[in-house]
Amino acid sequence: MAVLVETTVGDLVFDLYIKERPRACTNFLKLCKSKYYNFALFFSIEANFVAQSGDPLGTGRGGESIFRRVYGDQARYFEMETLPPMRHTKRGTLSFVNNGDNMVGSQFFVTLAENITFLDEKHCVFGELAEGFETLDILNNAICDKNNRPYQEIRIMHTVVLEDPFPDPKGLTYPSRSPSPDDSMINTKRIGVDEPLVDDEGNLPAEAVEEEIAAREARTKAHVLEMVGDLHFAEEKPADNVLFICRLNAVTTEDDLAIIFGRFGEILSCEVIRDKVTGCSLQYAFVEFATRESCEQAYFKMDNVLIDDRRIHVDFGQSVCRNKDWRKQLAQLSARQRSDKRSKPRERRGSRSAERHRQKTYPERKSANRRRSRSREYKRSKHRRSPSSPRRRHGHHRRH
Repeated sequence: MAVLVETTVGDLVFDLYIKERPRACTNFLKLCKSKYYNFALFFSIEANFVAQSGDPLGTGRGGESIFRRVYGDQARYFEMETLPPMRHTKRGTLSFVNNGDNMVGSQFFVTLAENITFLDEKHCVFGELAEGFETLDILNNAICDKNNRPYQEIRIMHTVVLEDPFPDPKGLTYPSRSPSPDDSMINTKRIGVDEPLVDDEGNLPAEAVEEEIAAREARTKAHVLEMVGDLHFAEEKPADNVLFICRLNAVTTEDDLAIIFGRFGEILSCEVIRDKVTGCSLQYAFVEFATRESCEQAYFKMDNVLIDDRRIHVDFGQSVCRNKDWRKQLAQLSARQRSDKRSKPRERRGSRSAERHRQKTYPERKSANRRRSRSREYKRSKHRRSPSSPRRRHGHHRRH
């Protein structure tokens, strides 16, 4: 038996276990027929875990079974069915939420991953997803706050019972039309189902702002590492063609690794890290391939391989100290950043050109001026030019 659940992000079709969970399936089918789940909010979504709904209040504290409408408040919840035991092994498993006393009402969840076994025997499994796994991916990728509530509202718009094998309880009536949304559903602080994630002014939602802040913090930390010398420059990344190998046998040499890993492609270098004093192997090494594709093939095929009676472990190199082209990467920085650090000499004012000024050093200029001032021609011309010369003013006084 199948039920179609129409949501704001897509449709979900569930197959119900009517033989294994007849009472739970009756409750779910009758709630769907009575439009109980219309406009219900997915109020809790945890990535790779579960997406929870079925509470008309959207808080996780509300909800009731269909039997309350027939038998009164004492039947708000009913006892959870446990036999035969069923497990949360499939992605898209449909389960009623246990309220803590092995009683269930209307709240349910859908698993977003496989083999969530610790939920077994704690909640009531009564169906599985048959169609709409792309909608399940959208639910899994929803951006949520710290309380696992999506920033943008995701609601159940309508439910369609494709087939109902159970008779309706006596006294149970169904509405003739779908209920209208109330003010609490319309006037909400969350992003509406028809609203874009960016407002009219271009402002990003809170989660995008948090991502931008985290990116800025990462860039700041990278610049700090650059200043203290741990990184050659802030944008430096590990080489994508270097493979890190650990758990080696102490007798394994570079030639051995070059022969073993050489079948994946050309090897530029192979180095087993050794102790500086004793020269003994520290049992880890780096292998540099000519291409990234060769490195990736070795990564996928050589992990946990037996070499010299040791199960090795391989991973992509994360050390930037082995970047042999970091000087080339530094040279690729903008010329504007490098030119700001250079000091430009200022040209000297006067009749002497800047080129002649740069050619002569200070001692050479000083000695040339001294020689010129001591010459006879310079002294005679100076006396002729100077109107305040004492000898011109008072005449010559010779000694007799």
